[in-house]
Amino acid sequence: MRASVTALLGRRARLRWVHLILGGALLMPYWLLGTLVVAPFTNEAGMFSGSLATQFGAYGVALPLAAVSALFPLARPMSVAVARTLCGVPAERFADGPARSRAARARTAGWFTLHVGLGGLVSGASLALPPFAVAVMALPFSAGLRTSAAAQFWSLDQRWLVYGGVPAGLAMLVALAAAAAGAGALLARQAPLLLGPTPADRLAAAERRAAELAVRNRLARELHDSVGHALSAVTLQAGAARKVLDSDPEFVREALAAIEETTRRTVGELDAVLGLLRQGEDDGELPGLPGLEALDALLSATGRHVSLNVRGGDVAGVPEAVSREAYRIVQEGLTNAARHAGGEPVTVTIGRYEDELEIIMENPLPARPPVARPGGGRGLRGIGERARLLGGTAEARPVDGVWRLAVRLPLREAAR
Repeated sequence: MRASVTALLGRRARLRWVHLILGGALLMPYWLLGTLVVAPFTNEAGMFSGSLATQFGAYGVALPLAAVSALFPLARPMSVAVARTLCGVPAERFADGPARSRAARARTAGWFTLHVGLGGLVSGASLALPPFAVAVMALPFSAGLRTSAAAQFWSLDQRWLVYGGVPAGLAMLVALAAAAAGAGALLARQAPLLLGPTPADRLAAAERRAAELAVRNRLARELHDSVGHALSAVTLQAGAARKVLDSDPEFVREALAAIEETTRRTVGELDAVLGLLRQGEDDGELPGLPGLEALDALLSATGRHVSLNVRGGDVAGVPEAVSREAYRIVQEGLTNAARHAGGEPVTVTIGRYEDELEIIMENPLPARPPVARPGGGRGLRGIGERARLLGGTAEARPVDGVWRLAVRLPLREAAR
């Protein structure tokens, strides 16, 4: 019994009833227009007619008009906002944003038509049936009511209503509540189907998530390479300076200068990357980040054991995107060499050819394998991601006693 009362009059049922009444209110402009269309064919006084033929004829005209008006893209977010609050359906089952595709607009039109159609019927019954039911229940207790004009208008002079008025009136009210609950439940079942995401919406959402993830990964690579290299370079310079603090003051001064230059450059790079994080977007450009023109400063700050060879054409004229990524690749290669083969000489060879930029970095393998860092192993993965984003390739492996990193970046595609 309690479950039945809750189903008919509980909070969810009441919210859905309000939703239906709102649908009836939304139907009114279309219904008023429909009465003007139907009235000439029924010889009635338009919206002031009491004829059921006019009323339901106007209702039939109003529904197609409502469906057409719901084809506009903004109809879906408005319908979703109301249904999400009043239908009792989990919010994540609704689509977000305007209906862009034809299928999404058709579903929204179907939902709006169902909402206002059921809402018009339930609203009309909610306005007319309660006073009628109350009058029926009052008949056994009022002889004046049985002979009143209202009773005659409603044909309430039947003898059986005198004795069965209360049960009949209660049955009408229960029937109204059951009809409203059933209509509300129907809307709740159809809401995810008609207002939920279409395949096109799901694809667009997946593309947005992929784009957001790509931006996050890109910024993470920038932070990883910039900060990781700076910390490795500073650590090496500080360690070397500590060892010769008393015997070679000139080297100590050079090491401190390199530490200062490295930290100053890294702060500038961090400002550029964090600026993008504050903006919350990435337009494909990363202003303020270094390219190959800053390679000499990078190598000089790293230490004396790094040599640079340039082959082919001038690397200063490569496309900006390639220059920026090439700088980061060299920076990460130096960081890996410092971590895993500290003190070993590193050779950096950059070749500028007609349609590609080649980066080769080599250093002797250490006598003992390095100890793996917890959470490490992202450097080479980041290099591979940078190369693939530009349509290039990256390979890192031991070759004849040296660790060799070879990266090829196409120039023609990046210049487009």
